[in-house]
Amino acid sequence: MGFHTYDVGRADALEDEGRYRFCSREELLSLVRPHGDAVVADLGSGTGFYTDDVAPAVETLYAVDVQEEMHDLYRAKGVPESVEFVTADVADLPFDDGALDAAFSTMTYHEFAGPESLAELRRTIRPGGRLVTVDWSADGEGEAGPPVDERYDLADAVAALSEAGFAIESAETRTETFVCVARR
Repeated sequence: MGFHTYDVGRADALEDEGRYRFCSREELLSLVRPHGDAVVADLGSGTGFYTDDVAPAVETLYAVDVQEEMHDLYRAKGVPESVEFVTADVADLPFDDGALDAAFSTMTYHEFAGPESLAELRRTIRPGGRLVTVDWSADGEGEAGPPVDERYDLADAVAALSEAGFAIESAETRTETFVCVARR
C-alpha cells in the first residue's frame, strides 16, 4: 500500500464507535448497496469494524488487508460466516476478472491509491459494479487520521478514478473526509 500501513499496536482504535461520525453504518450500506448474493471486498479491512456492518447483507465479503496481523485480531473478536480473509495488496488482488459486485474502502484509500491499484480494482469489479471510497481529505485539518500530506483531496481521487475507467456517480467533500462513489 501507499505511504504506510496502520500500526497494529494501535488496532484497538479501529474498534472505536466514534469512527461512525465520519461514515455511519447506515450511510455505508446505502453507498455500497449490498444484496444477498453479492460478492464484495473491503479494501484495508483492518479489524473488521466496517466489514462487520456489510457482511450480513452479502453472500461473500472479502476482508482484504496487507497485514496478516490485522486478520488475526479480527479472528480473535469473531467473524461473520460470509467473511473470507485475503492478505494482499490492492495492486495485486487474487480475484478473477469481474469477480466483485462491489468494493469499498473506509479511511484506507490514501494507503493504496495509485494507477496499479485502481487498474486492479477496475479489473476485478464487474461492469456496472460499485467502488465506494470514504477517506481522509487533504483539505482537512488533520486532527484525526493520517498527516495531511499523506492524504488526497476529492478532486485528485475523482481524476484518478476517472482516468482508471470508473464513472463517478457522486462525490462529496466533508470536514475531514470525502466520499466518492464510482461505477465500473
